[in-house]
Amino acid sequence: MHDDRSLVEARLRRVLDERVRPAVYPESVPLQVAVWHAPGEPVPVAEGLAAEPEPIEVGARWGAPWGTSWFRVTGTVPEAWAGRTVEAILDLGFDENMPGFQCEGLVYRPDGTPVKGLNPRNQWVRVGAPAEGGEEVRLHIEAASNPVILDHHPFRPTRLGDKETAGSEPQYTLTRMDLAVFDETVWQLVLDLEVLGELMAELPAESARRWEILRAVDTALDALDLQDVNGTAERARSCLTDVLARPAAPSAHRISAVGHAHIDSAWLWPLRETVRKVARTTSNMTALLDDEPEFVFAMSQAQQWAWVRDHRPEVWARVKKAVADGRFVPAGGMWVESDTNMPGSEAMARQFVHGKRFFLDEFGIENDEAWLPDTFGFAAGLPQIIKAAGSTYLLTQKISWSQTNTFPHHTFRWEGIDGTRIFTHFPPVDTYNCSMKGSEIAHAARNFKDKGVARHSLAPTGWGDGGGGTTREMVAKAARLRDLEGSATVTWQTPRAFFEKAAAEYPEPPVWVGELYLELHRATLTSQARTKQGNRRSEHLLREAELWAATAAVRTGFPYPYDDLDRIWKTVLLHQFHDILPGSSIAWVHREARRTYERVAEELNRIIDAAQRALAGEGRTPLVFNAAPHTRAGVPSGGARTPAEAARTARTARTDRPGGGHVLDNGLLRVEIDARGLVVSVYDIDADRETVAPGRAANLLQLHPDFPNMWDAWDVDASYRNTVTDLTDADEVAPDGEGVRVVRSFGASRVTQLLSLAPGERRLTVDTEVDWHETEKFLKLAFPLDVHAERYASETQFGHFHRPTHTNTSWEAAKFEACNHRFVHLEEPGWGVALVNDSTYGHDVTRTVRTDGDGGTTTTVRVSLLRAPRFPDPETDQGVHRFRHALVPGAGIGDAVREGWRINLPERRLTGAGEVAPLVTSDRDAVVVTAVKLADDGSGDVVVRFHEAFGGRARATLTAGFEVAGVAVTDLLERPLADAPAPEADGGRIAVRLRPFELVTLRLRRA
Repeated sequence: MHDDRSLVEARLRRVLDERVRPAVYPESVPLQVAVWHAPGEPVPVAEGLAAEPEPIEVGARWGAPWGTSWFRVTGTVPEAWAGRTVEAILDLGFDENMPGFQCEGLVYRPDGTPVKGLNPRNQWVRVGAPAEGGEEVRLHIEAASNPVILDHHPFRPTRLGDKETAGSEPQYTLTRMDLAVFDETVWQLVLDLEVLGELMAELPAESARRWEILRAVDTALDALDLQDVNGTAERARSCLTDVLARPAAPSAHRISAVGHAHIDSAWLWPLRETVRKVARTTSNMTALLDDEPEFVFAMSQAQQWAWVRDHRPEVWARVKKAVADGRFVPAGGMWVESDTNMPGSEAMARQFVHGKRFFLDEFGIENDEAWLPDTFGFAAGLPQIIKAAGSTYLLTQKISWSQTNTFPHHTFRWEGIDGTRIFTHFPPVDTYNCSMKGSEIAHAARNFKDKGVARHSLAPTGWGDGGGGTTREMVAKAARLRDLEGSATVTWQTPRAFFEKAAAEYPEPPVWVGELYLELHRATLTSQARTKQGNRRSEHLLREAELWAATAAVRTGFPYPYDDLDRIWKTVLLHQFHDILPGSSIAWVHREARRTYERVAEELNRIIDAAQRALAGEGRTPLVFNAAPHTRAGVPSGGARTPAEAARTARTARTDRPGGGHVLDNGLLRVEIDARGLVVSVYDIDADRETVAPGRAANLLQLHPDFPNMWDAWDVDASYRNTVTDLTDADEVAPDGEGVRVVRSFGASRVTQLLSLAPGERRLTVDTEVDWHETEKFLKLAFPLDVHAERYASETQFGHFHRPTHTNTSWEAAKFEACNHRFVHLEEPGWGVALVNDSTYGHDVTRTVRTDGDGGTTTTVRVSLLRAPRFPDPETDQGVHRFRHALVPGAGIGDAVREGWRINLPERRLTGAGEVAPLVTSDRDAVVVTAVKLADDGSGDVVVRFHEAFGGRARATLTAGFEVAGVAVTDLLERPLADAPAPEADGGRIAVRLRPFELVTLRLRRA
């Protein structure tokens, strides 16, 4: 037989495009359209419906950037269409290739009832099948003219990302507003041909099944009269019946399809627009659930559910009913799909606390899985947090984006820093926007790395990022793929059903230990420094507010601000979303975030001040309040005392340095700052040891070009290191109090630093102010250290994680930019160095062996300070920034932990009646208390969360400063754990034993 495969396939493509798809709507009549443009921000539905619109014609331009237009469409169903299915086709000017990234709409009936959302792949609204013609149609569309930020020429700078700079030029052209007859037979034929054509293209050319499909398709096309597609569609479909009925092979890969619409809580649109995106998508999905009895839809992010509840009660009612039916499924159990690298310990825990509690309170449903398809890598502390929240599984897809190494598993157990293991799945379909295309299904089956021992994978199915969700076409394709020879099988299932099945068939999957590092989007650890500083500051203010409010409540009856703290936590958690905290959103998002963090700080400082004043009482005794989890300067953790005399009388000497510069000496460290303002020596006097590598200088600012291949705000490519400018010229190096001020100018920017050595302390503090006006540059702060270390520690949630300093393998080489929280620590046996910070996350650590001199090893730690990408915010980080870092020579890991807390929780000073005793203390520095608060249920119980922080086993005694009537070990949601024995308690003294990095929550019942 002659090989006519390419001819038949080309014939299929053209017939589908030019004849069959257009015949889905064989007859149409225009609707009358009028529009009212809301003058500012979106208006309530009632106001939009009541507004008086003006006529507008198809072909007219509409929609200023970020505007809202209310369209009213009216018409009459022709008499001749009686008994036929009629739909309104409402095309606002869509580009079908960009669902979720442009204009969208939500359709209402005149009474304000939402019907469904409109987006580029979902432009229809079912009118019905009128028994008689003449039916009047009247619909209203709340249309959002969101500008296209990420277009066909991606990553070009644009001013459209902020309403304040976007202008008023109309963005869209009204394209089609018709009533049309919907021919379901032709629509079904389209899907028959698409499924078979897509499957055929994925089968081997020598496969008999491929040729069988080819012949059936060829026969069906012969049966189709191209001049009468609607009249012959059924005949063509009959030619495909047998080939569509062939069952899948028993060994076929099994795909659990989960209806899905990954909606970024903010990204290329502001938070207020996400509220509407969620309403459109949930309206669509509840309508699709009504039409498709096998379909199941899952939605994560409790915040988005809360938006529907609070802003669109009419949509919420439909969502609640679908949840009760078990087909609209809460997923993930987190407040938002957050970044997991940068949120601190308590914040990461509270993502699960607030997310899971929302679903429990609203629906009585507890999620088993963490659902994070699009997060940019996963910190090594996350598994025990997931377990401590009462969850069992993790799903993500993003690791498939790694550019250097291919992850070796799709189903595995992920082991965190404390040994906790979580059953984890990466969907081999490699997208969280699966559309049921044959290429996607075939890729999932071919790509699945656990063949032979497992056969199930998950496919999140539906348009996402900007929302939209699953379409009726995806559901129809899935029905054809339920049991089809040559294809993986597809079944709609809930996430829980998938995970239970996958875990049952694969009880001993392989184990991956340590962080799940994404070899991409590394610059998200640095972009938008103010957003990151706002997050760090908010996390620590929340710790203080809870600690002092709880202490004051127990000691004085101070009214504990339950509602305020709950609301503020949710605000901070929302801004940890994986495109806000990472700095990859438009200018509007980050402008609002800065203002939000300012309000959060003001409110939390008021709570802290009120609680501390209640504790201090009336008096003139000077008091120092210490919120850090360690005693310092004689003040216990969580308490207040008069400042220690030694701390008030100690001094640091500053002298001139021979050859220029200055020397700082406090008896513990001697620091030499040369005439360039560079630190050429940090001498540990007790250890008789130099910290700075020979011939090198610390506090060295380095400037790199920064123009990644793609994803400007997200990425920094390794090539940036090829070119570097050391900023060694100083405008000024001068005394400033007991420290030294250094001023430098470069490009259009200016840096002012204050180097200081605290009396009686083993740390050199570097305060840096940058007035930043560079473009596409990367600013680093380098500390070359005379330390031989093959690995270093960086803080993560509830502990720290070790990374190698070498690049033996491609896996290590790919980690050229990594995340830390408050500290980085490296050491030789008996002596180490810590670098702590108050607000930065990105860093790199490299090592070289010196070829001259002593032949020792130089290990260089560099802090990432600022970037200047132009997309999606062309003004990223322009302006003034302030950072604080401290170099701590002679530091063990415990010193790194303590100094990291110190720099983030400065002391507060008040006057009052006298000493304030702590509410809860630990007698071992290794056992770090991360939260002291009152129980969320209002019972008055005190909740204490702590962990082992040094990486070893620890015994400690927790002492409560109140009479304890009972102690219970709980999960993160403060629910007692039935299988956890209560620790030994003697009055207010509680003995605890912890394994390395173990996280524990105790609930203390007050007598």
